[in-house]
Amino acid sequence: MLLVVNPDHPQPRKIAQAVEALRQGGVIIYPTDTFYGIGCDLLNKKAIERVYQIKRRPKTKPFSFICADLTDISQYAIVSNYAYKTMRRLLPGPYTFVLKGTKLVPRIMLSNRRTVGIRVPDNAIALSLVQALGNPIISTSASLDEAGLPSDASLLHDTWGSQVDLVVDGGPQGFEPSSVISLIDDSPEILRRGKGDVSVFEQAAAY
Repeated sequence: MLLVVNPDHPQPRKIAQAVEALRQGGVIIYPTDTFYGIGCDLLNKKAIERVYQIKRRPKTKPFSFICADLTDISQYAIVSNYAYKTMRRLLPGPYTFVLKGTKLVPRIMLSNRRTVGIRVPDNAIALSLVQALGNPIISTSASLDEAGLPSDASLLHDTWGSQVDLVVDGGPQGFEPSSVISLIDDSPEILRRGKGDVSVFEQAAAY
């Protein structure tokens, strides 16, 4: 099913429809500030396993997930003063921050080092979904191949429609992934350069 949602002013009725799918253990495709993502409720293990199957991804490589805001992040990750100040300056935005996870994070979503990747995208639809659901949402790209990430929701619907429960059409999206920054032990490390300015972390590493 393709659900068209206003990207600037998401209609509450349509957000509620997508959230109901998530609450029922559904897997959806939705827009972020980088590209369209495949996701589900972070607290639904069966739904998470479906996402692993769809993406053909080993469970040794956990997905990142989207939180509503910094307060939400502090429930699912251990946030130092340094990490808080850093994220407050850059979020919402096209960054994934790697932090130590808390006990609220399902085991299947933790790395071997018990770390998690967390996003707060600058996208009204994604944030509305998380806020209405009350839980974080898994975030992994809806890529078709290594060459690029399609930005058209109808194309994604044609490709993934039989494997997901809903595709949320929020208009055209880009192709560039988020920048991934580890903030473990207050020592910033750029793990992936993507969308978003990472120069502040390059400067920190120089000292």
